[in-house]
Amino acid sequence: MTDGANIAVSRAVSRAFRSGIGNLSPVIRKSSGIRFPNHRWAMSGTGSNLSLIPELEEVLQHGSREKRVDALQRITALFLTGASRYSEEHVDLFDDVFGSLIEEIETQARAELSNHLAPVSNAPVKVLRTLAKDDDIAVAGPVLKHAPRLAEADLVDVASTKGQAHLHAISGRQALGEAVTDVLVRRGNRDVARRVAENRSARISEKGFYRLIKRAEEDGILAEKVGLRPDIPPPMFRDLLSKATAVVHRRLIASATPEVRAAICDVLAKVSKEVGARVGPRDYREAQRTVLGLDRANRLNEEALASFCAENKVEETVAGLAALSKVPIKIVDRLMDGDGPDPVLILCKAAGLSWPAVKAVIKVRPNGGGTSTQGLDAAFVNYGRLSASTAQRVVRFWQARQGQ
Repeated sequence: MTDGANIAVSRAVSRAFRSGIGNLSPVIRKSSGIRFPNHRWAMSGTGSNLSLIPELEEVLQHGSREKRVDALQRITALFLTGASRYSEEHVDLFDDVFGSLIEEIETQARAELSNHLAPVSNAPVKVLRTLAKDDDIAVAGPVLKHAPRLAEADLVDVASTKGQAHLHAISGRQALGEAVTDVLVRRGNRDVARRVAENRSARISEKGFYRLIKRAEEDGILAEKVGLRPDIPPPMFRDLLSKATAVVHRRLIASATPEVRAAICDVLAKVSKEVGARVGPRDYREAQRTVLGLDRANRLNEEALASFCAENKVEETVAGLAALSKVPIKIVDRLMDGDGPDPVLILCKAAGLSWPAVKAVIKVRPNGGGTSTQGLDAAFVNYGRLSASTAQRVVRFWQARQGQ
């Protein structure tokens, strides 16, 4: 081939590159439909400008690792020079060539290729995937951090199977989807979780926020980062603040914008008011009279209990649940104020309640207003697993402790 000539190639060329068999010249002569821009490449050790294709054939068949690296560097330069003008068919051809050349080269050369290709908007996808899955973070890191051509499914795959260094690289990417952050929050260590929380371009699902808030109970820095996210659902924001330490409260207030600062102070005031309102015991005398009247009329059932819940009548709900489960009201009162819904599930199972009534009781609990969909889903599963006999055995234990 001569200088300045347009080289016409087809996918058959890429197949020949990958197989490393046969003479490529007849294939090139017969190919049509894909045309490369003009490029001139001086072959090492000669004064002539020749095509790289014949040398590629020789390198793939008989070349040493050093020759493969040299060919890779020049093919990379060729791609980067014309990337903005190449069609997808051109890019596919480069993809196959890159794939063949990187099979037997050292880490440094793969890392250099990763750094070069990562920011390119139309970089070859197959080689990006190969680099992203490399066990060496020096190779995988640049692609995982920056390559826009990696699909969400590719990131989920890597996040689900690789180590913390790979997860940390992914967590700083732009425009992370919920499917990816779900895996990062579930599998990632403390640093990964914090990085996801502070990545404002990362979308976090309700399930993801639930896990982050749970982890934030033992990580004040994570609590601060989660609390400053503008997309945190209000019920979860309230839940986070109710469990955070005073130090985290001060940091959130100091770091927040005026609007967020006002919201934080408002939530903290409401939480303090609710806690203060519960310093003294509830007065159940009127609620007990109401429940007793329903019981005498044979109308005390789960429909009546659900009605109390719908009207947010906490005292009547506690009194009704105590009567239905045959547990002293002071025990039910204490269990309803617990951090988790498990004791309530036991009471409801002992009373033979269906899930809709159980869900209503959970949500009317003083600490249940911020119960997330994830939390309710978990409660539903646990309620289904809990047997009536186990619940009744636990209830008898509570009764015995109270001398009942």
